[in-house]
Amino acid sequence: MTITKVFLNEDEIPRRWYNIAADLPSPIQPPLGPDGNPLTPEALSKIFPMNIIEQEASQERWVDIPEGILELLYRWRPAPLRRAVNLEKALGTPAKIYYKDESLSPPGSHKPNTAVAQAWYNKQFGTKTITTETGAGQWGSALSFACSLVGLECKVFMVRISFDQKPFRKIMMQTWGGKCIASPSNETEAGRRFLAKDPNTPGSLGMAISEAVEAAVTDPSGTTKYSLGSVLNHVMLHQTIIGLEAKAQLDKLGIKKPDVVIGCAGGGSNFAGLAFPFAYDKINGDDIEIIPVEPTSCPTMTRGIYAYDFGDTAGMTPLLAMHTLGHSFVPPPIHAGGLRYHGMAPLVCQGIVEGLMAPRAIGQIECYEAAVQWARTEGLIVAPESSHAVAAAIQEANKAKEEGKEKVILFNLSGHGAMDLSAYDRYLSGELQDHALPQEEIDRAESELKDLPKPEVKKTGKW
Repeated sequence: MTITKVFLNEDEIPRRWYNIAADLPSPIQPPLGPDGNPLTPEALSKIFPMNIIEQEASQERWVDIPEGILELLYRWRPAPLRRAVNLEKALGTPAKIYYKDESLSPPGSHKPNTAVAQAWYNKQFGTKTITTETGAGQWGSALSFACSLVGLECKVFMVRISFDQKPFRKIMMQTWGGKCIASPSNETEAGRRFLAKDPNTPGSLGMAISEAVEAAVTDPSGTTKYSLGSVLNHVMLHQTIIGLEAKAQLDKLGIKKPDVVIGCAGGGSNFAGLAFPFAYDKINGDDIEIIPVEPTSCPTMTRGIYAYDFGDTAGMTPLLAMHTLGHSFVPPPIHAGGLRYHGMAPLVCQGIVEGLMAPRAIGQIECYEAAVQWARTEGLIVAPESSHAVAAAIQEANKAKEEGKEKVILFNLSGHGAMDLSAYDRYLSGELQDHALPQEEIDRAESELKDLPKPEVKKTGKW
């Protein structure tokens, strides 16, 4: 009998997170302050609690997961590893396609893995309110859920185009006690500036981050902190529970390693969560192809510039060394709202610079074609973001068929699409279009970044 589901018991859940910063052959460039000098932990203390800042700067390979966080994770973890046997048959591929099913958390995505950790650490620190931004609404839903578990207030600035496209995400946040605000808004100085420039702007994650950071740092009580759902080191750390579970599950099947590891990538968190534990194996000699996938309309990794840039539009965040389309970038209103960020996690970017990871961009139509094929074979309607990983997995399975090679393909199914049916409706009605980013947008980014510090391009040349 073919095994299609692999479970772990609760006592088999990983007890430590993996920190790839300890093992990258060439370390990431440090974040910089407005003066161009490396940022100190004290400079971040207005935004984040110190226990989170310590994790952000950690160089320890393994970080213990506190028992209080494990008790929160037990609500839905460990998550199953599944095999897509019906898709394999439909494709006629010799490849075996496995996926980590992160759709089973209460908010329906991988995001709570770090949301509950950040909420717990903030509660321990004495925070009363957390502000954040959200694109498609998965992160805002996850943080609202997490804050409800530990007893914190949550204020979410949601990118306006997604706020309009995905009203049920707003309802989810409100049900868990979160306050959801369309961004840009009139609640912050940054939001008012963005609206004055373009009253009809669809918004962007960069704008929403500016508003959320401002709302945190201007609280005179000092009890409001900001939380980010992707990009930063501590977020990547918390998400590695995905890949660590997957390694244990593959081991139960007698599979020593996958040949290909895939995840969609907007800011990098679900991709890194699955991929980083396998990148550790690649660093130590394993032959594994690791593919982060992005939209052709927001090609941060495949066409963006490796530079120091702000994480937000208003320039309120530290400067990060990353692949970027420029902090003023406003992406086309594609439905994969979680993949519309102008930058990428510095740890992921350094992995790309080093050659450990090979990014790929796929158009919106191909992704929806893959998502519909997935739904008609495997059953689950996936999030628009996850459809990019499905599309890449199909590409790799077809490649294995052409080559006549048996391969193990592993990808992260980062969330379900039950809140995204309007996007499927537009695809099925023939209303969706592909968006290829014009070269003038890349030229604009180069001009925007020319006066900012330049990171060193460090790599060993081993990969």
